[in-house]
Amino acid sequence: MELTPQLIASFIGGKVEGDGNVKLTGFAKIEEAGPGSVTFIANPKYSHFIYETKASAVLVSDNFQLERPVEPTLIRVPDPYVALADLLNAMESSRPKPVGVEQPCYISEGVIIPDDAYVGAFAYIGKGAVIEKGVQIYPQSYVGDNVRIGEGSIIRPGVRIYSDCVIGKRCILHSGAVVGADGFGFAPRPDGTYEKIPQIGNVVIDDDVEIGANTTIDRATFGSTRVGKGTKLDNLIQIAHNVEIGQGNVFAAQTGIAGSAKIGNYNQVGGQTGIAGHINVGDMNQIGAQSGIPKSIGDKNRIIGYPAVDARQFAKTQVYLRRLGEIFDNKK
Repeated sequence: MELTPQLIASFIGGKVEGDGNVKLTGFAKIEEAGPGSVTFIANPKYSHFIYETKASAVLVSDNFQLERPVEPTLIRVPDPYVALADLLNAMESSRPKPVGVEQPCYISEGVIIPDDAYVGAFAYIGKGAVIEKGVQIYPQSYVGDNVRIGEGSIIRPGVRIYSDCVIGKRCILHSGAVVGADGFGFAPRPDGTYEKIPQIGNVVIDDDVEIGANTTIDRATFGSTRVGKGTKLDNLIQIAHNVEIGQGNVFAAQTGIAGSAKIGNYNQVGGQTGIAGHINVGDMNQIGAQSGIPKSIGDKNRIIGYPAVDARQFAKTQVYLRRLGEIFDNKK
C-alpha cells in the first residue's frame, strides 16, 4: 500500500500541513530519516531535529510551534506517540497472518485447532488443551496439558506454557517466555537439606497482556499466580509463585517480584526493581529503576532508591552525599 501524509492523517485523525500527497516509503528516527520517511516528535528536547531532518513527513502535536518554516509535511495529532502506535498497529494488522498446521508438530488427540489458527513446525500441544480462534503458535513452542489460550493470542517461537495455565485473549508471549514453571518453594530440614514443596497451582494471564522474551512467571504453590488485563512485562522479568498483579501495569526489564506480593493497578516500574514477597503495592505508583521495595506502599507514590523513598527526597540525598567530602574538609 502506498502511503501519503493525507492517507496517514485519515487513519489517525490528524491534520496535514504541507504536501499531503508526497509518497512515503517507511519509518525512521527523526535524526536518521531520509526522503520518503515518516518520523515523529513526542519529546520537546528533540524539536530542533525538525529543522534538520530529511524526512518527508513528521507527526507532531497539535500545539507544536514552529520557529521557522520546515521542508517536511506536518501531520498534527493530539499525541504523536499514541498516533504512531495506532498507525503501526494498523499497518501490522493489514499484513497477512499465517494459518494452518505445519508439519512436523504434535497435537494431542481431541485437541481442536480452529481453521483460522496457526501451529508452527515442531510445536507441541498437550492433551486437553483449548486453542481458540485466531491463535498463532509459532515453531518449537510447548503448550502443556489442559492449557487454554484465548482468542487472537500470539505465542512466539520457543515459548513454554506448562500444564493447566490460562492465557487470555489478544496476549503476546515472546520467545523464551516460560509460564507455569515451579515456584521456588523448599522447606528446610534439621539436617540442613531442603525438601521441595510441590507447586500444584497454575498461572492465569488476563486479556491483552504482553510478556517479554525470557520472562518467567511461576505457578502458584496452590491457587493461581495472576497477571491482570493490559499489563505489559518487558524482557527478563521474574514473577514468583502466588504473585497477583492488577491491570494496566508496566514493568521494565530485570524486575523481580518475590512470592505472594500483591501489585495494584496502573503502576510504572523501572528496570532492575526488586519487590519483596508478601507485601502490597497500591495503584498508580511510579517506581524508579533499581529501586528496592521491602515493605508495602500505598497509591500514587513517586519513589526511587533502596529502600525506596520519595523521588525528591532521593534527589536531595544525592546532593548531600556529593558534598560529604567538602563538609568533612571544612571541619579539619
